[in-house]
Amino acid sequence: MPTRFLCLLAALVSLSGNLSAQGPVPPVAKQVAHISVWHGEKVNDPWFWLREKSNPEVTAYLNAENAYTAAMTEGLKPFTEALYQEMLGRLKQTDLSVPTRRGAFYYYARTEEGKQYPIQCRRRAAKDGAYDGQAPEAVLLDQNELAKGLKFLSLGGFSVSDDDRTLLFTTDVTGYRQYRLFAKDLATGNLSGPLAERVTSMAWSADSHHLFFVTEDAVTKRSNQLWRLDLQGGSPERLFEEKDELYQMDLSRTKDRKYLLLHLQSTDTWETRYLPSDAPLGAFQVFLAREKGHKYDLEHRGGLFYIRTNRGAKNFRLVTAPVATPAPEHWTELVPPRPDVLLEGVEPFRDFLVVREKSRGLDRFRIYDAGAKTWREVAFPESVYAAFPGGTPEFTATAFRLNYQSMVTPASIYDCDMASGRQTLLKQTEVLGGYDRAHYVTERLWAPARDGVKVPLSVVYKKGLKRDGRAPLFLYGYGSYGIGMAPTFSSPRLSLLDRGVVYVIAHIRGGNELGEGWHDDGMLMKKMNTFTDFIDAAEFLVQEKWTAPERLVIEGGSAGGLLMGAVTNLRPDLFKAVHAAVPFVDVMNTELDATLPGTVEEWLEWGNPHEKAAFDYMRAYSPYDNLAKQAYPAILVTTSLNDSQVMYWEPAKYVAKLRTLKTDRNPLLLKIKMDPAGHGGASGRYDALKDKAFETVWMLGQVGITK
Repeated sequence: MPTRFLCLLAALVSLSGNLSAQGPVPPVAKQVAHISVWHGEKVNDPWFWLREKSNPEVTAYLNAENAYTAAMTEGLKPFTEALYQEMLGRLKQTDLSVPTRRGAFYYYARTEEGKQYPIQCRRRAAKDGAYDGQAPEAVLLDQNELAKGLKFLSLGGFSVSDDDRTLLFTTDVTGYRQYRLFAKDLATGNLSGPLAERVTSMAWSADSHHLFFVTEDAVTKRSNQLWRLDLQGGSPERLFEEKDELYQMDLSRTKDRKYLLLHLQSTDTWETRYLPSDAPLGAFQVFLAREKGHKYDLEHRGGLFYIRTNRGAKNFRLVTAPVATPAPEHWTELVPPRPDVLLEGVEPFRDFLVVREKSRGLDRFRIYDAGAKTWREVAFPESVYAAFPGGTPEFTATAFRLNYQSMVTPASIYDCDMASGRQTLLKQTEVLGGYDRAHYVTERLWAPARDGVKVPLSVVYKKGLKRDGRAPLFLYGYGSYGIGMAPTFSSPRLSLLDRGVVYVIAHIRGGNELGEGWHDDGMLMKKMNTFTDFIDAAEFLVQEKWTAPERLVIEGGSAGGLLMGAVTNLRPDLFKAVHAAVPFVDVMNTELDATLPGTVEEWLEWGNPHEKAAFDYMRAYSPYDNLAKQAYPAILVTTSLNDSQVMYWEPAKYVAKLRTLKTDRNPLLLKIKMDPAGHGGASGRYDALKDKAFETVWMLGQVGITK
């Protein structure tokens, strides 16, 4: 090992471990001139070298940051362990999911105490089609066995063939979302593979031996190639490659299993190709050629394609078309466009149709009786809640499964009879330790933004709270990609509420809570709305005496980490502490580098910085580029070395640069997983909960809660 590196490592370890009068001394990343030319301007980025993942000096620096964080949080260990045990004590560690029928079998997952991962199982259905708990259990996949000797395991695709004999699944063992495809003979238990590398989606043909799958580009990770494989012999055959770098592809199958669907999508334009699943050697046909700005997707039922389209409908409408004549002139409208209702999805059954919608930030389902030609809306009991499809694979089903929950109601699985609307509770996630939802309150607030728009806030707190500005408040936000943040239940969150913390989700622009326009108003040249909405929501909560700036902590991850970086640059005085998880903070360097995963296809979300107007706008909010010599809140930054969605060097560079600028003595910590881990952190449930306990304890400590 070079002497120069040994000296550097020793120096970094010494810096991170030694105590000064003020405590541990943070490591200092060296600065190396790196000049880029951006629209004629020479820009120096002296921390650019931290991108060199194989450079031992980078490893040494990251290890030193971890050592510094460990030293700075040494005193939190007892509380962290106690909180972990508290959070763990609410979980039913040995549990069983609600069995779901697919053909001749019921499928479910179960967990066992002490094991990190679920075990995937099935039982044969009884003669009358009912679930038979006494039927022999077949273990399809024990993820704990697969994970032996590994520090990370993510299960991607999981699909059983139509004849019930073969399981296809994909796994990632690094955290880089690089999935390998395997097949398992369910009669013999024999495993084959890997059959392919970098697989992102897959689907069976009706004959149960032809497999279709999509792979990603080795550099950009863009899903761009479609393949066919005959499992009875032969090699994978490439059928199609998407050349346009703005588009990703994904493979699925219609509910009635009659068609394979190849989805080709950019941010603002979608195209679908289809193939009868019983004709695997045929060619995929284009349903409707891509047209700039037109987004549509397909389902099939009874010889009709059901088309969810935004043509003539900002928030989508639903039309049908005969399979033989699917052109727009043959469309029949079934669900008209509505300016205040977003049509999010369609699920057809033999005798019914379920549409999933969102209105005023709340999920809802409506059921269409195809025989009676009538609609029925599914009723929910609370004013603030979340509801999702619960998985109903059988096309002939007469009950629709859904997952209902709220910030005070644990996840609850219901079967909703589609003819009557009657709901039957099958399982509610058990919260151990005597949880009583009557002790907590959830409500919806509307915060005025500076341009007059009202921003929805989902709030939960323990009953008896005094609104005098003294309560600690935890504010969470995301606001990107048209992804809405649902007000779901979280048992670890009870550890906050029971200590008097108010928890709030700010449904800021950039998501889809109030429809497609809500997304449009928080992207591209309107992206600043995302950040100012969050700031305005925080100021509203202070003004209404829910909290005070010295009691306000904030959190966001990924694009939500960009949000954290932007708002702390803009209003560092408004927040006491910040947790930025896997934060997308080095916007300009990333979006100017077309070789990085996700960059080019995301230009339609963020803007193309090679265009001067977009460049100037993006640069004005990019957290890394706008760090300033000023006081900042306490900041915890977490990431993973193998994250492929936000590269580790973005948070590492951010912390290194901020150390040279911040004028305060508030903690600035970087915690990076050097072992295999992904964008979501650890893969095992216990490991993930330990991370959650650490982050929660750190945040609580910033507002004076130490036990």
